Amino acid sequence: MEFKITKTWNGLEIDHAPVVISLQCEEGKGLRVNVQAPFFNSPPAPNSPAGQPCDRLWDYEVVEVFFANDKDEYLEVEFCPHGQHLVLFLEGIRNCIKDKLALDLITTKNSNATWDGTAYIPYSYFPHLVTKCNAFAIHGEGGNRTYEALYPSNGLAEPDFHRLEFFKEINFQSLVPPTEASSIGKAWTQ
Repeated sequence: MEFKITKTWNGLEIDHAPVVISLQCEEGKGLRVNVQAPFFNSPPAPNSPAGQPCDRLWDYEVVEVFFANDKDEYLEVEFCPHGQHLVLFLEGIRNCIKDKLALDLITTKNSNATWDGTAYIPYSYFPHLVTKCNAFAIHGEGGNRTYEALYPSNGLAEPDFHRLEFFKEINFQSLVPPTEASSIGKAWTQ
């Protein structure tokens, strides 16, 4: 499954190559998420070690992927080109119940001003019965801060990535190998 972020949060066309996100099931490893994105290096890297969770990662250059069910339970996974990540479990809008979970993330900055990231999200991190998703990319500083969305939130006065009514349907079951189905949601109850 592949997605391209081609719009700003409010539906305008972006003025650079899109962020490309691909999803692939990896039995025994989790859901493989590949990110290919322009590298803006703005803002600079967070003061946090690569490979570790970073609080408030959304304040930096980041790509975010959300997976939600119809009960407003959702997983938010953030990837930074500098190697940091942030994983959040939310029950209800912005109601974080777990954060800073471990994630196997590898990032590479390329010579052509792009970066690639690959992460394996354990199936236990996903809420039961995922039905919809959205993805976002953020970069820039101050008045040049740019917010981009796979599925824009037209009509809002400012960016809000937690508006689940703008998420779109995903056939999540096609990404779950039968051997992993029983692990869905386990991390939510531990």
